[in-house]
Amino acid sequence: EVQLVESGGGLVQAGGSLRLSCAASGFTFDDYAIGWFRQAPGKEREGVSCISSSDGSTYYADSVKGRFTISSDNAKNTVYLQMNSLKPEDTAVYYCAAHQKVACEWPPDHWGKGTLVTVSS
Repeated sequence: EVQLVESGGGLVQAGGSLRLSCAASGFTFDDYAIGWFRQAPGKEREGVSCISSSDGSTYYADSVKGRFTISSDNAKNTVYLQMNSLKPEDTAVYYCAAHQKVACEWPPDHWGKGTLVTVSS
C-alpha cells in the first residue's frame, strides 16, 4: 500500500525556517508527482508546491514563491519542502500527497497524515 509520512513541522518565529520531509513507500516513486498542501483552521486545503519525480519539474503557489523550495531525493523516496522567511499566515497543517500521473493535478491519489507548522508573530 502507498504510505506517505510527513515530518519536520514545529514552532518557529516569523522569519525563521523549517524543512519538511515526506517519506514515501509502497509505489514506484519515479512514476509519481509529489505535492505539498496545507490547511489552516477554518480554511480550505490549498496547494503549496509540487514536483514531478520523473523530470523534476516544480510548481509553487504565488504565496510561497521565492520563499519555499521543493526538492526530491529519489534514492531515498523522499520529497522535501524547505520553507524560509516564514510568516504567521504560513501556519497550517502541511500534507504531502502523491499523484499517480507524474503531473500535479487535483485531486491527488494518496495523502499523508500531515505535520503541523506554527509560525509565531
